[in-house]
Amino acid sequence: MPDADRRDVQGKGFLNHMADREQSPLAGRSNHDGKLSQPEKKLQESVCVLLVELCERFTFFGIVCNMIHFCTVKLGYRNYQAAIVNMCFVGTSMLTPVLVGWIAKCLVGRIKLVCICMLLHFLGTALLPVLSFPFEDIYTDRQHVLHTLPKREQKIVFYVALLTASLGIGGIRAIVCPLNSYNLENCGPKELLSFFNWFYWLVNLNSAVVFVSISYIQQSVARNLGFLIPFVSGIMAIITIHMMRGEMIYKPKADSSLLMTFGVIGSALKTRCVQYRYFSGGMNDWLDHAKENYGGQYSEIQVESTKSLIRLFPLFTFQILYRTCIMQIPSGYYLQTMNSNLHFSGFVIPIAAMNVISIVPLLIIVPILECINSSCLFSSKDTAHSPTIYIVVGQLSVALSMMVAGFSEIHRKHFPQVEQTLSEEVLLVSSMPCFHLAPQYILLGVAEALVTPYCALLSFWLVPERIRGISMHFLALFNGAGCFMGAFFVQTAHAGTQGKSIWFPHLLHEGKLERFFFFLASLMMVNTLGFWTIAHRYNKLHQDCTSEFRGSLSGEKLLKHEKAIKRYDTVLESSPILPPREES
Repeated sequence: MPDADRRDVQGKGFLNHMADREQSPLAGRSNHDGKLSQPEKKLQESVCVLLVELCERFTFFGIVCNMIHFCTVKLGYRNYQAAIVNMCFVGTSMLTPVLVGWIAKCLVGRIKLVCICMLLHFLGTALLPVLSFPFEDIYTDRQHVLHTLPKREQKIVFYVALLTASLGIGGIRAIVCPLNSYNLENCGPKELLSFFNWFYWLVNLNSAVVFVSISYIQQSVARNLGFLIPFVSGIMAIITIHMMRGEMIYKPKADSSLLMTFGVIGSALKTRCVQYRYFSGGMNDWLDHAKENYGGQYSEIQVESTKSLIRLFPLFTFQILYRTCIMQIPSGYYLQTMNSNLHFSGFVIPIAAMNVISIVPLLIIVPILECINSSCLFSSKDTAHSPTIYIVVGQLSVALSMMVAGFSEIHRKHFPQVEQTLSEEVLLVSSMPCFHLAPQYILLGVAEALVTPYCALLSFWLVPERIRGISMHFLALFNGAGCFMGAFFVQTAHAGTQGKSIWFPHLLHEGKLERFFFFLASLMMVNTLGFWTIAHRYNKLHQDCTSEFRGSLSGEKLLKHEKAIKRYDTVLESSPILPPREES
């Protein structure tokens, strides 16, 4: 190249470099066109995601808080049927994010699917206020004949509304505001625990507002229009998503999915069955059969990641019964409160407002735990031992709450019965003040403050970064299984016992609901002891997983280099001889 051309090229490069340096100070500020800088854009996205999360939770808790009362008074359900419907709806809302996430990855695009989920969310939250609207007060003819839907059609519409609402909730949770959308990749255990503590703190503060406001409106002010508030909250979430749908739709990494996890397990089992007689040595784990080195179909990193996830399955399994007991707040405890005296100084306390008693301990304990964690929990190298202790204490608190609930039920029956009007329905209830049930609510609130954030921390921190979202999906699957197990227990307790010894009766003073609580307490004690025996597995699990994962990563890199060398050798053998390089 001539010297003049070379100088021209160097001069153009220098001018471009100086132009970039002149524009770089403006990168951190908003420009004159009104566009946001990168930090401001991330802050706006985080605020919008949190707003959608709170609106979605507001809608969810607004549907759940008085569902039993609505089913028994409006639809004529028996108590156990209403409890089963409530727990099944909560469990479905936990499982649908996993289902929608899989559909978005394999079948339908994420943008198209989020539009479908918003439509389903709108339909479900719109059908509920339509179903609860007081048509009997308006649509009558001159002979005062009511024109309302029969009970059977009302139940069909109710189930359709719950199903569409749960699918919409699942779509919003999976696509718009999963935990991975909060940019937690570079956070350590201390930062993760702080995030989970304050995240669940905000969620429970939101639910406290719902339980106080909506339950009072549904029960005392406008009993048939209480579902209109969750509908308005859902509309706010939909509007927020529509305004920023391009930035708020989370796109996960393509190399991690539930199908990959199940595929690794299936490939390992298949290869092990085929090659068991001929190739059984040299493997430390049965999942090694899925590796490409041993005749499988998956890489070293994928198999080692699945191994770390499989190690968490005992932790997930012991969460099933815990979630079953927690679901007694909107079912068994709710029925106890509904059949107690709700009058206090001339004021009728909303039934669902008693749930606030279980939320207050969490709102108090979380800031205290933050101080303890910052000073004591992460001061030593054994960062995973303390969370297991908190989980054990929380599960003991749940068992104690079930025991106290059984004794409170016996205590409640010793009070004389009085008439109590709820939503223009006269019920025969115990004269025991509902505040006598406060200890069992408080114990469950303490358990939620200890178990939920620390279990989420272990599920998120003890696996490689690439499958943390999958780990949280499995945690949601097992929590949903706990809700369905609670519904199964209620159905079995009602069908398996009869007469005055029925464990989950329609009229509490004619049955033995305390036996149902004692049964759950005994199961929870066994569950706690079982978790205590395996808690040591998670003491130093992260260090082991990290070393194994790095070892597998280096092994896979070495394997790739060996393949590249072999391929390079074959290319050299098949190519003509290169001329020797001229020395300058």
